[in-house]
Amino acid sequence: MCERKALMPKNLAELVDILKLTRRGELFVGAPGNTYFQRTYGGQVLAQALMASYATVDDQRTAHSLHAYFLRAAKTSDSIDYSVENARDGGSFSVRRVVAQQDDGTSFIMAASFHKDESGLDHTEPQPTDVDPPEECPPITEVMDERFGVSPIWHEWDCLDVRFAGDSSTATTNENRGKPQAWMRVWVRTVDTLPDSAPARLHQAVLAYLSDMTLLSVSALPHEVAFMSTSLQAASLSHSMWFHRPCRVDRWLLYDMESPNAHASLGFSTGRLFQDGSLIASCAQEGLVRLVDGRQMLT
Repeated sequence: MCERKALMPKNLAELVDILKLTRRGELFVGAPGNTYFQRTYGGQVLAQALMASYATVDDQRTAHSLHAYFLRAAKTSDSIDYSVENARDGGSFSVRRVVAQQDDGTSFIMAASFHKDESGLDHTEPQPTDVDPPEECPPITEVMDERFGVSPIWHEWDCLDVRFAGDSSTATTNENRGKPQAWMRVWVRTVDTLPDSAPARLHQAVLAYLSDMTLLSVSALPHEVAFMSTSLQAASLSHSMWFHRPCRVDRWLLYDMESPNAHASLGFSTGRLFQDGSLIASCAQEGLVRLVDGRQMLT
């Protein structure tokens, strides 16, 4: 059982505390989140697993990619044990395998690759310009209140400042022209500032944490069923992420998401995170989006 009970973080200090793992022999132990949902938030598991793997990697190497599978829901009542296997340490790259377990078995597996920084080819997809600045965009909690009714669920991620910058369901025909059938954009940053001494691994872990927040929901936008309704069972199944450039998560990031496909109760979404005009990270996620009758919302 967990020695310390973590709450869903309301500020950056609480988020950083959740990402501090306790060493127990060969295991790294992460606190669960006390949440309105029935399972621990997937982004938290992703971020904790990344921090566990970082604890076994040379300080000169930073993560450039990770690929994860959510095998079963992580219970909110118990701590999560992360075991890390050293798959390879090469001249420039290191690879780690991470397995997350609770009392009832394995809940999550991840492979992460780390790279020693070096010079080379450099280009980036430009940041979209047809988007309102964050100061002119409403908090996403206000948008959720309007769409689904006032609920404490929308405050699960109060450690983040998330501004809704539009999606395909409410955009005009002209705004949708040239865009995918299903898209969403949000601005996001932490509500507080990290010290300049904060390591790159912490910024990456927070980036992984926030990347899971809205991505799968985009796959429901072209359809009549609402993502947070009692008619849809949704859960992340796999999540991949590529870290292209350093960033600061306490400064505005544009999260540009789209869903090119939904079929056979599986939704697929991709996301791009931009800062200061450059592509910072890319994400891809597949999840369960199963139509059901009368299912209770996970509260």
